[in-house]
Amino acid sequence: MASRAGPRAAGTDSSDFQHRERVAMHYQMSVTLKYEIKKLIYMHLALWLLLVAKISVGHLRLLSHDHVAMPYQWENPYLLSIAPSLLGLLSFPSNTISYLVLSMISMGLFSIAPLIYGSMEMFPAAQQLYLHGKAYRFLFGFSAVSVMYLVLVLVVQVHAWQLYYSKKLLDSWFTSTQEKKHKMKPARWSALGWSLGSP
Repeated sequence: MASRAGPRAAGTDSSDFQHRERVAMHYQMSVTLKYEIKKLIYMHLALWLLLVAKISVGHLRLLSHDHVAMPYQWENPYLLSIAPSLLGLLSFPSNTISYLVLSMISMGLFSIAPLIYGSMEMFPAAQQLYLHGKAYRFLFGFSAVSVMYLVLVLVVQVHAWQLYYSKKLLDSWFTSTQEKKHKMKPARWSALGWSLGSP
């Protein structure tokens, strides 16, 4: 049975523990960030499905417009916001950086841009409601603009956190990739030196 002061493994002076701990930390961070992003994607999916149901009821006239108002213009392009979330999920199994980058870029185009447009589109109706107490669209007796602004605020927070965690995950993957490259360089040079030095 080996003691604590027993023989040391050849090729190490036991000073490389910090490097090994740092590499393990990247993997742990990657797993944690993936978990957080997945939770946000599922929240986004739930809100997206509610929006799909509202748009479908409005367009198909399954209920009276007094109960469910016609959708605002921004709601239709926002339906494409599911694509960035799916790209994000596709990037997780093999840590595919390109999919994650595409997810972040398309989130700006298909998620954030429609939300900005939606806040401007609904602003006059919100102003009318605030100043004069008049609402022209309703969702089950509630002012449609109030409900949709509440949804908009929730969705903006989900996407903001999604982008934040995606950026941190991307940095973690880049760091891990750079460290792998640095580890491979000495091995390549030693192999090349061996082949040049061999008779």
